Amino acid sequence: MNFTFTYLIIFGIALSISIDGFAVDAPLGTKENVGKVVGAVDVEVLVQSPAVQKTPLQIICAFEYKEGDLTTSPPALPKDLNGLLHVDEAFNGLITDLRKSNQFKGKLLETLLITPPSNTIPAEKLLIIGLGNRNDFKPEIMKLIGLTGMREALRLGVSSYSHASDLKDAGIDSPTAKVAGYVISGASEAFQTQNFLYKQNASSPLTIKKVTVLCGPAYFDDTKAGIKQVIGP
Repeated sequence: MNFTFTYLIIFGIALSISIDGFAVDAPLGTKENVGKVVGAVDVEVLVQSPAVQKTPLQIICAFEYKEGDLTTSPPALPKDLNGLLHVDEAFNGLITDLRKSNQFKGKLLETLLITPPSNTIPAEKLLIIGLGNRNDFKPEIMKLIGLTGMREALRLGVSSYSHASDLKDAGIDSPTAKVAGYVISGASEAFQTQNFLYKQNASSPLTIKKVTVLCGPAYFDDTKAGIKQVIGP
């Protein structure tokens, strides 16, 4: 059984309560390196919103547009934890405008690369990957999302990137551990394929050194567990 505890604010410092046997939300900024992909790429889990993550490339995901789908009503996450909403607000609604006008349809594996203007988000590049129709969602598609994200990151030649699946932000009650595992499984396959091509002198050197998987405070442990099932302890 999971219980959520409110953080105590003492002298301006947020303290989390740790009680054995109960799940306790991880504070923002909590991070842990959980291992390596194919022995070459560090995988980090970080409790953070994609709207404030400083990274060469930030990946976010979006379903096909549905009126009012960026909501803060359950089962979607509340406003203070809704990373997809944070990104849209940082861009003054640009993400919604692109989706609503069908300039980005959100079809499965559709991609759109944005160079964030100043005073929006700190990421140098923002990549949106389509999740398709929300009614057709299955956790297994996140393996394709992870594969596509890694291939695009390698194509861009960045040294690291951050991934935010944004499923719970969009109101999808998805299995966190499975989703995280599928994302990293796909990323691993993409890296291995490109590495094979490199060894055949058919690819440029691989630049990726680290992948950071972003999650909400309540999903830190599940995210780590799902990734560890894929890459080992």
